Amino acid sequence: MRLVTSTEFQIDAVGINRRSVFNLSEARAVLPVVSRLTKQYSERVQNLINEIEGLKAESPRADILESEAGRLIQEWQSKIQKLGGLPKGMWIVDFDSGDGYFCWKFPEKSIQYWHHYRDGFTKRVVLPETSHESLNRTLIPT
Repeated sequence: MRLVTSTEFQIDAVGINRRSVFNLSEARAVLPVVSRLTKQYSERVQNLINEIEGLKAESPRADILESEAGRLIQEWQSKIQKLGGLPKGMWIVDFDSGDGYFCWKFPEKSIQYWHHYRDGFTKRVVLPETSHESLNRTLIPT
């Protein structure tokens, strides 16, 4: 018998390979798991980068560490996708709202931004403190 870790339980509770469109409440509900995973992976990758920077330029160990960092980033991306998120850059996750993306970047504490499909991270706008339905009326031209 294998013990289930708290992270595994929370991921299972949120739903792996869930539907791909989120309302704001759903995106915010999955965020604690996304944030925890992102923190773990970003710290591991940063440790590898720090180690690489301490090596001489031609060190064969640098190639090994770079490969490991790349593998960790791909593993993180895969886990985020299984949760329904869309990794869009280093530690940036978008959640499809059906007409754009709720946008989160580590280490933000909550989902506070949204952007159109055609726009990216630099054009995200602050979400109002109301529901996504009012967001449709106030921010999204029809």
